[in-house]
Amino acid sequence: MSFEGWPAEALDFYDGLGADNSKAYWTEHKALYEEAVLGPMTDLLEELAPEFGEGRVFRPYRDIRFSKDKSPYKTHIAATLGVGYIQLSADGLAVGSGMYGMAPDQLDRYRRAVAGEVAGPDLELVIAAIERQGIGVHGRDVLKTAPRGYPADHPRIGLLRYKGLVAWQHWPVEPWLGTRAARERVAGFLTASIPLREWLAKHVGESAAER
Repeated sequence: MSFEGWPAEALDFYDGLGADNSKAYWTEHKALYEEAVLGPMTDLLEELAPEFGEGRVFRPYRDIRFSKDKSPYKTHIAATLGVGYIQLSADGLAVGSGMYGMAPDQLDRYRRAVAGEVAGPDLELVIAAIERQGIGVHGRDVLKTAPRGYPADHPRIGLLRYKGLVAWQHWPVEPWLGTRAARERVAGFLTASIPLREWLAKHVGESAAER
């Protein structure tokens, strides 16, 4: 089936789950989840896969082994698409792309590139171009001080303090969420963030520890 957006029932499902995060609620509304939430997400991933890569939907169950919050279910549906991320909840639709966290070898390469006289300024241009399109680019696990080996007055000290770098956009609930316009929003974001993914792939790459 073609993607036609998420119906209002999808948001109603998550409103209800937020109020009653229980197995009883989940069991009673599982068919609604599969039809109104999971079905459209699966259709969206299939449509975008030829352009952006294969998709995978995350399990709806929370890992509560080490959490004080024992709520069994996630209050959103999330999926990866190539190196992109898509999330729907009662708060709206969100998409992301980049490197959420970097392994030590990746972080070392990232910092060397940021400090470099060519790759560093290139990253600044990439970020500026993405932000001009209304998309935020954010650092994760930001250090309070300069990383070891780098001067505190480095012209790109802000970027050097990041341990992860992602483009992120969130849209609140609006009528277009129930139409094919949602597909265009996601595709537009993924296209706009390609330069960031390319920079990270070229200068950071995969971690040797993950092989």
